[in-house]
Amino acid sequence: MNKKKTSLIANLCCVGLSGLFAATVHADDDVLTSVRAGGPVVVDGVVDHVWTSAKAVHIELDQTLYEPSNGYPGMASTTVEMKSLYDDKNIYFLLQYTDPTHSFDRFPWIKQSDGSWQQKMNKDSTGHDNYYYEDKVAIFWNISADKFENKGCAVACHRASGGKVNGIDDSSVGRKFTREGETIDMWHWKSVRTNPNHQLDDQFVDSTHDPKQNKEWGRKGDHKTGGGYKDNVERGKPAYVSANLNETSVAIPDAAKRPFTPYYNGSTRIPGIVTAPFEGSRGDIEGYGVWRDGVWTLEIKRAKVTEGQDAALQDVQFSDPKGRYPFGVAVFDNSQINHIFHFGSYVLEFE
Repeated sequence: MNKKKTSLIANLCCVGLSGLFAATVHADDDVLTSVRAGGPVVVDGVVDHVWTSAKAVHIELDQTLYEPSNGYPGMASTTVEMKSLYDDKNIYFLLQYTDPTHSFDRFPWIKQSDGSWQQKMNKDSTGHDNYYYEDKVAIFWNISADKFENKGCAVACHRASGGKVNGIDDSSVGRKFTREGETIDMWHWKSVRTNPNHQLDDQFVDSTHDPKQNKEWGRKGDHKTGGGYKDNVERGKPAYVSANLNETSVAIPDAAKRPFTPYYNGSTRIPGIVTAPFEGSRGDIEGYGVWRDGVWTLEIKRAKVTEGQDAALQDVQFSDPKGRYPFGVAVFDNSQINHIFHFGSYVLEFE
């Protein structure tokens, strides 16, 4: 990575440097217009004819968060083509971007020549992986964060300095949290943990800035009543397998899991995740992505207005057809926290 660019990011991606950001005036190419769907929208990662009526906005992602000490084999830039449709109840999104590698190795177990199992990982000095990980997309929607339209996701980004974040010892490069009383909606698509369930992980960011209260600081999941994902590990070995595993299986469905035994003699690769569909508000967002020929195609569906627990605090509500809805997009290429992003924000409007 270019070290001048890394230095620039270290300066710009901090809350409190408001003088570095001019007021945002959105040109037409920064506005995503959602148009009424001319027919049913099937969320399957395949671009149907219904999308031809929607105008695309092109979001150039060319900034990376940091330079990992173990190297970063992922992309330095990509461009997300994004479209939106709506109907009486739901809003839909189509995202497509180039990614030369289909990354589905999130801490997999690999059988060794002596019959033992090794979980593959290659963490950097921050404790995060950039090799054995999944592809992801995050979309941040403003709910009540001041200056989000000007700064975008940077309003919640607090960089580490001297091994500390907000005065607290932390090995990470930075943490997400807002100012008191402010929240941001975060839609997090994860190609291993949520994609098999045709979902996104519905999350949000609030003002929590003490890891004793929440280990992810301000990043939290919406309320859930069941489901979710967990690491497939127990006492240094895989915890579960399932029938019909093969070398490209991305995860183990919770409903199909069965205990791993030393006599397992199926696939020589066992996924590192067990997953089940989220139930409750954390499962509000339907989505499915397909990687083909170096391109990810991701379709998303969510009710325009949600009604779950604390929906007004945790979810952006597309309730005003004349409203403006600022958002930002980031792509993770087989990386745990390092991501490709843009400065400022884009805005969704309804036609």
